[in-house]
Amino acid sequence: MPVKKILIFCAAALLLTIALEIAFVSHKTYYWWHEFIGFDIFFGFLGSIVVINVSKFLGRAFIQRKENYYDDGEDNDV
Repeated sequence: MPVKKILIFCAAALLLTIALEIAFVSHKTYYWWHEFIGFDIFFGFLGSIVVINVSKFLGRAFIQRKENYYDDGEDNDV
């Protein structure tokens, strides 16, 4: 699936969820930042981006090894 189609689909889904929030959600809020339309949608999206990038960094730093990790320092006299 081309990237352009994915971006169009995501933008349409974002607009649909914001329209549904405007139409059906009552805005009785406790905190002032929840009064912004679409705040929870954008906060969740940005949070998921942060989690993905942090996990990629930690995976590269601690979990992933070089492709020949087990071959280093061994004789190939099998």
